[in-house]
Amino acid sequence: MNALDDNSLMLKVKAGDLDKMALLYERHNRNLFGFFYKLTGSGSVSEDLVHNVFYRMLKYRYTFTEDTSGSHRFTAWMYHLARNVNADHYKKQKKVSYTDDMEPWERKLEVDENAHSQMAKSQDLELLQKAIKHLAPEKQEMLILTKYQGMKYEQVADIFGITEGAVKVRMHRVLQELREVYLKLEKV
Repeated sequence: MNALDDNSLMLKVKAGDLDKMALLYERHNRNLFGFFYKLTGSGSVSEDLVHNVFYRMLKYRYTFTEDTSGSHRFTAWMYHLARNVNADHYKKQKKVSYTDDMEPWERKLEVDENAHSQMAKSQDLELLQKAIKHLAPEKQEMLILTKYQGMKYEQVADIFGITEGAVKVRMHRVLQELREVYLKLEKV
């Protein structure tokens, strides 16, 4: 096993070498930030949630187990913790605001000579974000992991504790539901 792979690093953290957590943070904080940003729409909230994941990784490091069946064991464990952090946040914040990170976009649109087309794209993206918010939290997570994080179905299956075939079926259904919700919102 490569001494620098994620599983090995986490096993060292579990054994008490807490300095290795910094390497894991460097490798995974951006992906986790992207995951949370797609769910919350807020940069500051996403940063807090990323920090909560790494805090929980330290707190629950004893639950990490060495798994020889796949190299994605650490990733699955990390996103399992991230999903729990998101669920806790979702319970606390029943309504998520999109306003805190929109100011830079608004300024850019004011000075852009193609403001009309940019605004149309922005409205489409905003509508898509609203449609995603209408999905159940588990469906949002699966969509973000596969489409925005670029994870393979095999990895997502490990995170959710289901088969790869089940992920394919669920993703097909999620995309259908997202399309229906998007079309309904577009008519409003």
